[in-house]
Formats: sequence, structure tokens, C-alpha cells
Amino acid sequence: MVDVLGGRRLVTREGTVVEAEAALQNKVVALYFAAGRCAPSRDFTPLLCDFYTELVSEARRPAPFEVVFVSADGSAEEMLNFMREMHGSWLALPFQDPYRHELKKRYDITVIPKLVVIKQNGAVITNKGRKQIRERGLACFRNWVEAADVFQNFSG
Repeated sequence: MVDVLGGRRLVTREGTVVEAEAALQNKVVALYFAAGRCAPSRDFTPLLCDFYTELVSEARRPAPFEVVFVSADGSAEEMLNFMREMHGSWLALPFQDPYRHELKKRYDITVIPKLVVIKQNGAVITNKGRKQIRERGLACFRNWVEAADVFQNFSG
């Protein structure tokens, strides 16, 4: 994850700070661009939460997968409220980090919610993660892992 989020600090919904490189190493990463005030974001977030929980939190062997929330909320308070209310136990780029705006430009985010699944070098695996989860559920993760070239011990 050195190319995209290397050297960055991420936060959990509880406010714990983690180093991006350690948290994202050898994982398929999904950048989740969304906002709590956005009805489609509020509609998709529970589905993403279930997807994440099945792959990571409740799996016998957790999948090499992590979501990083990139907020489009109007304030840090809105972002934290949305995270605490609806998010899974994934990570987020802090609201005050101006890199949020660079990521939106880099991945051409013009509408939210948007789930962009990327390789360790930042190359896009798919910018249609939301649609793929809706249509294929957990089955789409196998394709993401194969495309990501990450260490694979995932058998789901």
C-alpha cells in the first residue's frame, strides 16, 4: 500500500490511530467514498458492512481485505457520526487529511457512494465495487484477490 496510502495514518470508528502500511499490507483495499447525508450511501453502507463482516470479522480465516472510508461529509463530526452509526470495523482517512481530495481526483469520484477496489500499487481493480457486491455478493471477492496479486491464503 506504499504507493497510495503509504506514510498515512488511518483511524477506526473508535478513534484509534493506525499506520496505513501495517494495516493494509498484503490486502485487497476498497476505498469507500461516501457521506452520511447521502441517501444512497446510507442505503449501501449496511450491505458493505455485511460483506466486510462475512469476509473479515466472522470468517474462520479472515480474508485479505480492508475498507478505507474516504469521507465526503461536510465536517469531522458528520463523518464520525456516520462511522459510529453505520460502518463496519474498517478504517478511515481522517477528515482533516487533505489527501482525501487528492484521492477523489485520482480515482475520478464524481458521485457517491463509490467503492474503488485497488491493488497494493494503487492501480484500479474495479471502480464498480458497489455494483459487484450488490449483484454477486461474496463471489466478487475471489476475482479481486486474483487481480490484486496479494499473498493468498483465502479459500472462500
